[in-house]
Amino acid sequence: MNFLPIKRIILFLLIISFSPAICNAQSFDKPVTKLTRNVSKNKVKQKKDRYYGPKSVKRKQKQQAANDRKLKKDYEEFVKSNQKRSIEIQTPEVKERMKQNVKNADASYKAKKKNNSNRTKQAGRKYR
Repeated sequence: MNFLPIKRIILFLLIISFSPAICNAQSFDKPVTKLTRNVSKNKVKQKKDRYYGPKSVKRKQKQQAANDRKLKKDYEEFVKSNQKRSIEIQTPEVKERMKQNVKNADASYKAKKKNNSNRTKQAGRKYR
């Protein structure tokens, strides 16, 4: 005697009988009441607690930031002066060649940037 088909039929009937109860338990509709009608749908932003450290620490951080800005500015000035000096010490033929190289590099950069922006515009239009 093989009871396997009978067990499957009973199991199938049990699943079907319990499925409406499970489906009704998963409804996500909220009842609209007076309280929920007046509540704003935007979430309320809560203030985050800020930790204020000692003033000496803030003062040191400001000094460090000012020092970093000064070092960066000095470095940029040094680089510019070094570039000018490297051009000044060259012969006139080399100067012309260097200027032409800069012009060529700028032109290729502009062309590359234009091509890249054109491609991204096309891709943006494609996926709108």
